[in-house]
Amino acid sequence: MRAMKVLQVSAEIFPLLKTGGLADIAGAMPGALAAAGCEVRVLLPGFASVLADLKDAQESMELTAPWGQSLVLRRGRLASLGLTAYVIDAPQLYRRPGGPYEDARRRPHADNHRRFALLGFAAAELACGLDADWWPQVVHSHDWHAALANAYMAFSRARRASPVASVFTVHNLAYQGVFAPESFADLGLPVNAFAVDGLEYHGQVSFMKAGLYYADRITTVSPTYAREIQAPEQGCGLDGLLRVRSEVLSGILNAVDESVWNPARDPLIAAPFDARRPAGKVLCKAALQRELGLAPRADAMMFGVVSRLTEQKGLQLVLGGLDAMLERGAQVVLLGSGEVALENAWRGCARAHPDSVSVHIGYDEGLAHRIFAASDVTLVPSRFEPCGLTQMYGLKYGSLPLVHRVGGLADTVVDSTLEDLAEGRANGFVFGEFTLEAFNRAVCRAFALHRHRLHWNRVRARAMRQPLGWEFAAQQYVALYQSTLNSLQ
Repeated sequence: MRAMKVLQVSAEIFPLLKTGGLADIAGAMPGALAAAGCEVRVLLPGFASVLADLKDAQESMELTAPWGQSLVLRRGRLASLGLTAYVIDAPQLYRRPGGPYEDARRRPHADNHRRFALLGFAAAELACGLDADWWPQVVHSHDWHAALANAYMAFSRARRASPVASVFTVHNLAYQGVFAPESFADLGLPVNAFAVDGLEYHGQVSFMKAGLYYADRITTVSPTYAREIQAPEQGCGLDGLLRVRSEVLSGILNAVDESVWNPARDPLIAAPFDARRPAGKVLCKAALQRELGLAPRADAMMFGVVSRLTEQKGLQLVLGGLDAMLERGAQVVLLGSGEVALENAWRGCARAHPDSVSVHIGYDEGLAHRIFAASDVTLVPSRFEPCGLTQMYGLKYGSLPLVHRVGGLADTVVDSTLEDLAEGRANGFVFGEFTLEAFNRAVCRAFALHRHRLHWNRVRARAMRQPLGWEFAAQQYVALYQSTLNSLQ
């Protein structure tokens, strides 16, 4: 049986470019799909870090953007991933100061609609045979940056020699890629695409809506989130469309790349450990306390936060409960960046409590690993959370997650209630209502369990043994691809 050819389309990919969990998934999924029998290639924008990693460029394909600009699509091999990639080489679009989506002053690039329409357009051209040596059977696009692939594919179907399935994954519905109506003229789509049954969204252009409306199949990154986004509270204005398309919508839980996130062989942490030999975790805590200038207290209950600092992530609850946590002897370590007000609030906490609170604004992959390895509890009190990877990293590293019962957090963490402890299911701490009172009660449960070391160690060992790898998720994606192709025959 011939391997199914899958083109994965995303704006970022670990370890070359990362702003959040999307990059981790985009980096891990190709290898997992390959292990499940697929032939996978990726399509990426030509950001500097991506082009620097592209080796053995075998062929350059000419590409004319919908607005008339001549560009080059390069095919080569990403050295860091051992993966065949197509990279859009357009320095005027992708080689700029700042991040992939914002300039150095954190303002969205004014031509983001062009920069990411081009990503979708290139995917559709590959589906139509731009590379005569390799035609994908499935184009799998991720989040709003790649969502227009589904619209371009829908309108280019007649140009394809054989059916090509379009699959669109929503990683976070709150980020939708909405642009002014005049941007539609740059996209090269038929006029009738700018309509309620298309890209139009309250008079503007929505890339996310394009993915939801035109894709053959839609997935989200957890089963619970797939249900939540069909209701107004978390549907972000698109719940009606999602209810209409519910028959092609499913949730496939994200997974952990265990070649990267494994405390038994992680070169970024102070000492290795696993569920059977947990002693190294004590050494990791002591090493992180030294590194960050915290009081060297082995008995301190350490809470770790690795997160974007945005209102969505619920860190206002942590700030509200911080004094009570510190009074109980806790230490809190935070790594992240985002909203200036939250950054400043956390910096103030670190200045006020230098022995107990450490704050690093920015992102540091090695420090993230060391925080999970050293901490006792990983805090993920998100207001909403499509899936979340940090709670999974916490589970792998024996840092019990404390989470709000939403999205993928609800699918992966079981509260340490008496019943769940007795039944051997508990692996963390969960609160239902998004309130400071509910958060504080969950923190109290964590301190209570921590005092009973035998029970704590059992829960920690169970958490670390929880299967979170990519094998099952990859099988689900392959089954989805095949059923989608079957429906197009």
